[in-house]
Amino acid sequence: MSTLTPLPGTAPATAPQTGDRAQLRKAAQGFEAIFVRQMLSAARAASLGGSDALFGGQAQETFAAMRDERFADIAAQTGAFGLAKQLETQLARILPAAPANPAGKG
Repeated sequence: MSTLTPLPGTAPATAPQTGDRAQLRKAAQGFEAIFVRQMLSAARAASLGGSDALFGGQAQETFAAMRDERFADIAAQTGAFGLAKQLETQLARILPAAPANPAGKG
C-alpha cells in the first residue's frame, strides 16, 4: 500500500508547534478526516456495482469502513486535500496573538 503525497504547496509544516495553534491544527485535521470519511461513505453508498453475493456481507462492510477511515486519516495528516490547512489558516485569525516577549524571558 502506498502512502499519499501532498500536493505542491499543501505540505504540512514540520516545525513543532505549541499551544493553541497546535490544537487548532489537530482539530482541523480531525475535521478533514471526518469530511473525507463521509465523502467515501457517500460514494460507496451510491455505488452502482450492486451487492457482491460471494464476497459481500458484514465483514466486507467492516473492512471497507476501516479502510476508508485509515485513508481519511492519512489524507488529513499529509494535507492531500488541503482542507485542514485552509481551516487552520482561517481560524488562526481569531486566535489571540502570542506575546513577542513572554514574561520572564529576557
